[in-house]
Amino acid sequence: MMRDRESSDEEDDRENLIHQNERVNHLSKSPRPSTFQIEDVKDRFALCRRFNFTSGKTYLLAIILPLLVLILYFATDIKALFQTTVTTIKYDGSVNSMRESELRALYLLKQQQLGLFKLWNHTLVNDTSTTHSLESAPGFTLVSRSSIVEDLKDDLLRQISLNKQIQQVLLSSHQLGNSLITSDNSTDPSLGGLGRCRKVDHNLSERRTVEWKPRSNKYLFAICVSGQMSNHLICLEKHMFFAALLNRVLVIPSSKVDYEFRRVLDVDHINKCLGREVIVTYDEFAERRKSHLHIDKFLCYFSQPQPCFLDEERVKKLKSLGISMNKLEAAWDEDVKNPKKRTAQDIVAKFSMDDDVLAIGDVFFADVEKDWVMQPGGPISHKCKTLIEPSRLIMLTAQRFVQTFLGDNFIALHFRRHGFLKFCNAKKPSCFYPVPQAADCINRVLERANSPVMYLSTDAAESETGLLQSLVVFNGKTVPLVQRPARNSAEKWDALLYRHGLEGDPQGLANLNLSNEHISNSLSLTSSNLNFNSIYGKVEAMLDKTICAMSSVFIGSSGSTFTDDILRLRKDWGSASLCDEYLCQGELPNFVADDE
Repeated sequence: MMRDRESSDEEDDRENLIHQNERVNHLSKSPRPSTFQIEDVKDRFALCRRFNFTSGKTYLLAIILPLLVLILYFATDIKALFQTTVTTIKYDGSVNSMRESELRALYLLKQQQLGLFKLWNHTLVNDTSTTHSLESAPGFTLVSRSSIVEDLKDDLLRQISLNKQIQQVLLSSHQLGNSLITSDNSTDPSLGGLGRCRKVDHNLSERRTVEWKPRSNKYLFAICVSGQMSNHLICLEKHMFFAALLNRVLVIPSSKVDYEFRRVLDVDHINKCLGREVIVTYDEFAERRKSHLHIDKFLCYFSQPQPCFLDEERVKKLKSLGISMNKLEAAWDEDVKNPKKRTAQDIVAKFSMDDDVLAIGDVFFADVEKDWVMQPGGPISHKCKTLIEPSRLIMLTAQRFVQTFLGDNFIALHFRRHGFLKFCNAKKPSCFYPVPQAADCINRVLERANSPVMYLSTDAAESETGLLQSLVVFNGKTVPLVQRPARNSAEKWDALLYRHGLEGDPQGLANLNLSNEHISNSLSLTSSNLNFNSIYGKVEAMLDKTICAMSSVFIGSSGSTFTDDILRLRKDWGSASLCDEYLCQGELPNFVADDE
């Protein structure tokens, strides 16, 4: 009962309290404050104190902030702050460019890492192989050591070049990038001749030579019929060697039966280099012997497929010059398809005689003292770099072309194509490469040579050269393939040729049609050069050779005597490079067509 009463009292008290509170809300003053009203006052007082404290903080911040602004104003260059802001805005505008540079740099760093790993592995392999070679072969040559060292230098310089590319990429998006790049030459591989493609020193002073001191009234009558200009120049060079061994003056063929060599060669240069008359033109020879224009002895070096490698039509043309001759005789059994190795002693023993005028026929395929004849500077003692070189007009024109279009650092490519497919496929292995494979080989040379431009000497169709141009790339950029442009009066680099009537010279072509047909029927190998010089005039062909011979690096076509003559000039002039090579040298074509 007591509990029920207490519970009831509590509920009444709650009701009274509720009513009391409602009254308090409606009345401004309470006649008598209750206990619950005192607690409510306490809560209000605490809330008021919190509000006052927060207001105090606000007032304090309001006072401090202006002071901080004043301090910053007097202590800081506001103009500089705004400049920094503008720079930041510009920087933000080049974010995309910088990101591209960074991604490119990361790619190059990855390539450099792979290259260094390759270099490390290559060094380990060479170290092991060298040790085995030394243990198993006492004759381990200095040449193989030198090759290893050159390969090591090549790889190291490649990594230095790659590192420089990375620097250029990272700095390319910065304003000072170019000045920083050009100011740092301390690691430039081109300094001090450290480049992989540096010039080759052939040490011409130590070459093996023979003195050419001819008897004034003894002549060797040169006859060259195989192939075209390049073949004839090689034939002429071998005739010079034979004339030196036999102590005879060499007679250059008449332009009525051969090329007009004076238009492309400096004949007077040969006599000046030896300090005596060793070579005369046909006209000079005819003038001296007009009373007796006769070949006293026609002793043929080759007996097969015809004596002296001459057909009846060629013999008739010689006789049309007013030259009489005795019957053609064979010195020995010698076939142009399989020439035997002969020595200088063999030549002297077989062809030494007292007859005034001697002819031995075409000797292009003669295999006589090959190392001696093909050495830099040639086999004959003289005071010049080379005996057989382009005429002065062609030399000057080539120099002007290089100054106009190429500069001092360019690669030259002889890209032999016209008629070359059938010729190369007849050989085993073939020397004719698909354009994409050829481009890959060229790109590897570009990487080593680091040249910005390439001169293209070719007889290829535009469809092939266009494809080649699109595939020749170095460091992500297409390398321009420069060819001699068509005649333009606004361009003065070729003015000398036109002024002297040497432009577009087709000289000698009409005289070779029949002999070319005869050669191609009797010996398929000579077709390697039947077409290239037929397309280009002889002067233009020699101009191409000269430009190629002046290049920093040369890539030639294997099996082409046009290329071989360029390599000869480069060796003799001292322009040959360690990077000179045949196109795709050491590789097989990745596709070869079936035979007919």
